[in-house]
Amino acid sequence: MIDLFSGAGGMSLGFKAAGYEILGGIENDPQAASTYALNFHHDLTASANLDTQARDITKTDPVEFVASLCPGATPETVADVIIGGPPCQAFARIGRAKLREITGDPEGYKRDERARLYAHFLHYVRRLRPIVVVMENVPDILNYGGHNIADEICETLDDEGYECRYTLLNAVHFGVPQLRERFFLIGISREIGITPSFPTPTHHCQLPHGYKGIRRFALKRARKAVQQDAPDACFFVLPTEPNDGLPESPTVELAIGDLPPITWHLEGLPPSRAQRGDKLARYRDDFEPSAYALAMRAWPGYEASEGVCDHLIRYLPRDYPIFARMRPGEQYPEARVHALELFAEKLNELRARGEDIQDGSDRYHEIMKLTVPPYDPGKFPNRWRKLRPDAPAHTLTAHLGKDSYSHIHYDDAQARTISVREAARLQSFPDGFRFVGGMNAALRQIGNAVPPLLAKAIAEHLATLLRPSPVTLTVETAL
Repeated sequence: MIDLFSGAGGMSLGFKAAGYEILGGIENDPQAASTYALNFHHDLTASANLDTQARDITKTDPVEFVASLCPGATPETVADVIIGGPPCQAFARIGRAKLREITGDPEGYKRDERARLYAHFLHYVRRLRPIVVVMENVPDILNYGGHNIADEICETLDDEGYECRYTLLNAVHFGVPQLRERFFLIGISREIGITPSFPTPTHHCQLPHGYKGIRRFALKRARKAVQQDAPDACFFVLPTEPNDGLPESPTVELAIGDLPPITWHLEGLPPSRAQRGDKLARYRDDFEPSAYALAMRAWPGYEASEGVCDHLIRYLPRDYPIFARMRPGEQYPEARVHALELFAEKLNELRARGEDIQDGSDRYHEIMKLTVPPYDPGKFPNRWRKLRPDAPAHTLTAHLGKDSYSHIHYDDAQARTISVREAARLQSFPDGFRFVGGMNAALRQIGNAVPPLLAKAIAEHLATLLRPSPVTLTVETAL
């Protein structure tokens, strides 16, 4: 297996857990490439390990790449499986909005070079001829500038001799404690004679209204293709809904409740004294770990018996009192109301002590700046959100690398955003999986990743398709 646009290796980890052999990955980000090397090739020295190098896929020839992995081998025989998730920022609606903000061009996302990186993925497939192709992306790839990019990819692979299907899967339906809707495409060489299909949900969770809307919007063009095309020309597979008899998806508290509380930020300690990525934070002994938490502790090859590293948080002193007052599920508009209440209380307290603070004065605005976030609640309603302990988390994104307000810890007594290790748990990275780089880099890698448990479900399902069923011979059939 070769992983293109591998990132930290969430998809590779799932395939490895399902028994696939990882040959290597291509990743342009140096810190993510180092994370990949650390976790998948830690038995090699840095000087000998090709995967410690960041590689630009647009400048890396596929034949030369596999020759570096397997010298002397015929390129078409090296990789049975190619997986990958080309960067999704241009496809995602949130990414389009950011690009418009930067360029001032409403149509700028259509000219974003990242939107064409899937062509390099297809180039690798064309040159290396794997048996199986697996691609992941955001749902908006089904409706990008009025085009269904997924269908275009399938048409290209169809011309190359692959039977293709694509669908949408939500990680929460496969044991991941996170609502994360993603596009998946599977192509299988037509020589094998197998029609691609997808794993059925293993866990039950009723998708909130917003996630149903995302799915409806993305599937609009796919359903149109179903209606207009002949059945044998359609690549789209309608997602399978989980049945009510399945176990409930893990909640946030079940996922991270056994990790040690963090309170140094409320005790006046500076971050430089309190935080070190390699410092072991021991598991709580007053919280019974869930089956999910135990699985993250005992993942084969990534075990952690005593505690976790990378239990790091952002230093946000202005906002701790606001976090403490927010109720689970509340977002930025509610947070701003709490902040204004705190501001009013501070003014009253200072005035009661005899300080003359006039409304609109410099001192008035100074206190407000130290208490109230400056964002317009009408423009940033989802900028902040406090996690609900009794439900799965909402989608983690790469924006975590810039700030973590989207995932505020549910525990009022801790009054903080989630840590690097908690984010990893919510993505289903095991506790022994380590991240290279500082806190921002680690959170970005986690937000960009495919949840390993979801990847594992896909990899195991593929294995059942590709491996022939055992044949039991009776005496009669043997004769």
